[in-house]
Amino acid sequence: MPRTRLDADSAARVATTLQALATPSRLLILARLREGPCAATELATEVGMEQSACSHQLRLLRNLGLVVGRRQGRSVIYDLYDNHVAELLDQAVYHTEHLRLGLPDTPDTDRPAG
Repeated sequence: MPRTRLDADSAARVATTLQALATPSRLLILARLREGPCAATELATEVGMEQSACSHQLRLLRNLGLVVGRRQGRSVIYDLYDNHVAELLDQAVYHTEHLRLGLPDTPDTDRPAG
């Protein structure tokens, strides 16, 4: 993955995205969508949320460009926006598990020393 530098505007946009991920209910939604598309009603049941609360979270995630929804009959089918969202989620889970288990990670050889 290429390294990028952040300017103030980019940092603010990234912070907004990371704040959206800082809610367990949104993480559960994204983790379920990581498995594949899902109707909003089914998604609410699978993540243990009320339909209205799940719809609110999906709307926020859609506005941030993390999920997409498409109409199919009377249902809205949600999916992750793209693979970047899945990778971001995977990396967050991977990092958290490494910390929890106290596992060392291999040094990043692309990172400058210092």
